[in-house]
Amino acid sequence: MTRFQKMIFGLQEFSLLIKDIFAHLGSVKDNWSETIQEMYLIGTKSFFLIFLGGLFTGIILAIETGHQLETFGATAWIAKTVSLGMVRELGPVIAGLLLAARTGAKNTSELGAMQLSEQIDALRAFGASPIEKLVIPRTIAALVMFLPLTLIADIVGILGGMLVSNQTFHSDISVFWNTAVTSLKMKDLFVGFLKPFFFGFFIATISCYFGLTTKGGTTGLGKNTINAVVYSSALILVIDFIFTKVVWELL
Repeated sequence: MTRFQKMIFGLQEFSLLIKDIFAHLGSVKDNWSETIQEMYLIGTKSFFLIFLGGLFTGIILAIETGHQLETFGATAWIAKTVSLGMVRELGPVIAGLLLAARTGAKNTSELGAMQLSEQIDALRAFGASPIEKLVIPRTIAALVMFLPLTLIADIVGILGGMLVSNQTFHSDISVFWNTAVTSLKMKDLFVGFLKPFFFGFFIATISCYFGLTTKGGTTGLGKNTINAVVYSSALILVIDFIFTKVVWELL
């Protein structure tokens, strides 16, 4: 089988996995405890990572734009640049990439280890569906938790930019915050808050797919874990481009 044929076959299997997820979404109420556990692992355990990622993204954005705007005497525009940049683009993308690495690797390694140890085959033998017991709780947890984590990245990034603007470029904190908030329109919030749902869905499903299709021992598990993170990260950038180019212009 050529590489192209393998890619087409993989897309077919992934499409069938998504179809099964939508077909069994109602089973989430029967696996609520697993879903809550996954929400905890995704949300609480990722908080510090997202906090640091958002903070330093906002700080770097304020420093870089501030030095450029300072030459034109337009440091008042730092607030608008940081606010729009974090909410519309950098907040969702940075959070998505960090969660693709953490959550994607976690899902693939867990399900891959279960696949190699034949625990998933045992679930099927007992009449339980791996999609209902393992995939759907992880997918629902990602859909629920990615938006709050993105909001944390957005807010912390804006606050980091505000502190840098105040200390480095001597901007008034209250003026910065007021400008940052009033610069955001409903269109910006809609696009910025819709992205995490798509990021969360595809990160969860891609990582679960690679976990369930793991074979070849620990070498195969390592390869699939890397593939899950790489494909998830690449798709995040593609989705972000679609939102920026297509969805933004349609609104």
